Amino acid sequence: MTSVNFRDPAIIADPYPALSGLVEHEPLHWNESLSGWCLTRYDDVTKALTDDRFSAERIQPFLAHQGEDVSDDISMLGECIGLWMVFNDAPTHTRLRKLTNKAFTRRAVEALRPRITGIVNELIDNLRGRETFDFIADFAYPLPARVIADMLGVPLEDVDDLKHWSDGLAQFVLGSRITPDKYETAAANLAEMNAYFERLIEARRRNPGDKIIDGLIDAHDGDELLTLPETVATCVLLLFAGHETTTNFLGNGLRGLMLQPEALADFTARRDNATVAANAQEELMRWDGPSLSIVRVMNEDVEMYGHTMKKSERVILFAAAANRDASNFPDPDRIDIDRTNARRQITFGHGVHLCLGANLARLEGLVAFPSLLDRFKGLKMIDDQPEWLDTLLIRGMKQLNIRAEVSQAPITLC
Repeated sequence: MTSVNFRDPAIIADPYPALSGLVEHEPLHWNESLSGWCLTRYDDVTKALTDDRFSAERIQPFLAHQGEDVSDDISMLGECIGLWMVFNDAPTHTRLRKLTNKAFTRRAVEALRPRITGIVNELIDNLRGRETFDFIADFAYPLPARVIADMLGVPLEDVDDLKHWSDGLAQFVLGSRITPDKYETAAANLAEMNAYFERLIEARRRNPGDKIIDGLIDAHDGDELLTLPETVATCVLLLFAGHETTTNFLGNGLRGLMLQPEALADFTARRDNATVAANAQEELMRWDGPSLSIVRVMNEDVEMYGHTMKKSERVILFAAAANRDASNFPDPDRIDIDRTNARRQITFGHGVHLCLGANLARLEGLVAFPSLLDRFKGLKMIDDQPEWLDTLLIRGMKQLNIRAEVSQAPITLC
């Protein structure tokens, strides 16, 4: 099979035909454009995500690959981002996750429902009277950004600055494929975020509260506290991941519904059924979720499909391909909000590295989608070919311009 060029703008816009071909004909595929192996079938990807031979520790191998003449920018990126729990195996990953997990339990997240509902209603109200708007900028980004900022104790007026820095950092963290100066841009923006959180941590030490950042400052495992660099790195990670995934989940999901009117009509008609709404958003994450792939580095040689993935080689686990593997999800290109196994989607990962914020993203979607379908009338997409982010790991749009009549919020009678 001809090697897929994942740098091709057409593939970036719609990777699914190429991924489907790999699933069917070449499930383990050496890819020149990515300098790594591509694993695409559902069973293989889920097994790899729980196999210690596929290591999450890819920052240090990346630095080692740069050689002795590594730039200051890349060195700084590696030093700081190497502290993120998602780029560590046990026992470091276990310790860091344990110290941050309390804020993201189902009970803790469910307590945020009134706050999330208030933000959703406010953002939709702000769209009334407008014939067209950018759904990403006007709703899908500010909702999760405001929620995670509030959880972290970040003032609302600082969110836009942090979003700007986060976008610059994303070019490195999420594997930009075509941006030439991604390392310099990412390093400059990470330096700004680090400095911001160092100042915020110092202020919270003087005047503590009950936000996640206060818990991180006090977090300890036995007698071991998080170091200042670990606390800063965890704050940056939570802010970065806390809005990026949900923004793209909401945008991709709404676009999917507009592309498949039968699914849109079905979900709209049953939007008040909590069970249907919960399953529908799992199906939207399966169909075109915010996670395109997950990168691992081989800890040892592993043979599959007549090939050998050698120690230190990169392996790209394509969650997007696995989520449309017909052997697990029949008729995978159709959105079926009643799909019985929709929750088996692996957009949030699998195993010990299951996304820490999965409960939060699900709640945000569970509040947002029924409200949007209730109040958006005549929903249509203006741009049928939106511009997509060029990152290897995340799938999302830069803009989603839509047309809709936004109705008044329903009146609740007491």
